[in-house]
Amino acid sequence: MPATTPPRELIVEADGGSRGNPGPAGYGAVVLDPVTGETLAEAAEYIGVATNNVAEYKGLVAGLKAARALFPDADVHVRMDSKLVVEQMSGRWKIKHPDMKPLAAEAGRVYPAGRVRYEWIPRERNKHADRLANEAMDAGKRGRQWEPSSSTAGLDAVAARNAATPPPSGPPGDATAGAARARAALVAGGVTGTGSGVSVGAGAGTGAWPASVARPTTPDALPDEGLFAAEEAFTAPGGAQASGDFEAEAGALAPTGHAARSRAAAAAQATAPVTAPGPAPVTVPTAPVTAPGPAPVTGESPAAPATGGTAAAPAQAGAAPRQGWAGPDMGAPATFVLLRHGETALTPEKRFSGSGGSDPELSAAGLRQAEAVAEALAARGTIQEIVSSPLTRCRQTAAAVAARLGLDVRIEQGLRETDFGAWEGLTFGEARERHPEDLDAWLASPKAAPTGGGESFATVARRVAATRDRLTAAYAGRTVLLVTHVTPIKTLVRLALGAPPESLFRMELSAASISAVAYYADGNASVRLLNDTSHLR
Repeated sequence: MPATTPPRELIVEADGGSRGNPGPAGYGAVVLDPVTGETLAEAAEYIGVATNNVAEYKGLVAGLKAARALFPDADVHVRMDSKLVVEQMSGRWKIKHPDMKPLAAEAGRVYPAGRVRYEWIPRERNKHADRLANEAMDAGKRGRQWEPSSSTAGLDAVAARNAATPPPSGPPGDATAGAARARAALVAGGVTGTGSGVSVGAGAGTGAWPASVARPTTPDALPDEGLFAAEEAFTAPGGAQASGDFEAEAGALAPTGHAARSRAAAAAQATAPVTAPGPAPVTVPTAPVTAPGPAPVTGESPAAPATGGTAAAPAQAGAAPRQGWAGPDMGAPATFVLLRHGETALTPEKRFSGSGGSDPELSAAGLRQAEAVAEALAARGTIQEIVSSPLTRCRQTAAAVAARLGLDVRIEQGLRETDFGAWEGLTFGEARERHPEDLDAWLASPKAAPTGGGESFATVARRVAATRDRLTAAYAGRTVLLVTHVTPIKTLVRLALGAPPESLFRMELSAASISAVAYYADGNASVRLLNDTSHLR
């Protein structure tokens, strides 16, 4: 029998976007030769007002049809940065939204079943299709349709792929600069890649990034991070609105316990030798710590008390802490955008409101805040998943965002607020009046629980750390909105910084505020934003 020629394989990369979600939308798709990386076909179109998900599905359909026009018998490898589309088309997730079902069915009819396989890739590896989608939306803004003759997406993608890593910038000890320098060292040492594991459209040649090495997470390389980039980490918080942050209230009204020990620790270290801020380690009598930068996420017990202000102990006894720019992160981070729920009736009165109380709903003001933050996040367009605390006020806040982004909400029990026991519904002053000894003990030790069998901060920290580990594993390389409460957010920030438990009393978190922490594959974490309320002004 004559030998049969195996079907040709094609790579299809597709993307879609909406400026407003729903808003003016467009899609882009590119068909690539998997061996040479050559662009075989491009497609893009402005589709009017639609959601991100609709645009992404339309990009997929267009890419598959462009591939079929070239080689009807090909095997197709689809790569997209939409987890939703990839998982639904792979049959692992159900398709619930009525606008998605006909589009998914249309995509499934382009090639016979079994001839198409799907792979999720990070957004920074889907630049060619992303640029096509943006060109289509730009054309639509001018009242026109995208024209292939005017497109520079292919050239831009090649230039971006082959460009040298930008030099580190920023002050010594800057986390982003340090990560960029580590990656630049890898490139200087000859790290290149070829084949299907590299970034968009990459064939053989220098400058291509293998699947195991992410593109530099510098502002130039990842402009889409926007709000959550390190350079914007010092966004000023909102005005003097009531936050309902009972921990900050406790720290301000009762500078004892944790606060007093914090001052004592600072005084004890006044004579310790310290180097100027920079990449060189800062030394203290007991253990070396690094200069300001992304603190490692260690396995330390969250309940461990401060030890004279020294750095947090490593996960295992005798293990050396990470030093400065010791190595690359080897992958795109899991970025947690931390959203505190909107106001309830208890928030302006600064009453303890945990998981053991009445589970209040959002007030009218809280509902307006939820809509405002939803609008802001939709405009940014960076959120890929939503995970919420099970409590009503968080579910309502998450629902407002999910409706704008066209995403589902996953409920995570580990994100619930502290159980404040008998203090639920009380102000700090009322708790002080009724349970003075218990309150003093709570302020003095993270292991002390509120009156009536509530949760200690140590207990909450263990719960939150376990939740963090589960979510970072599940959402590696993704940007995830976590809708939660004061204590879980502060705890995530504290652990990322390697800060002592008393730091909980030194942070302010307003209702509907946004914070962000990125978690890298090598164990490092970077706090990128804290208590941003600019969207509420």
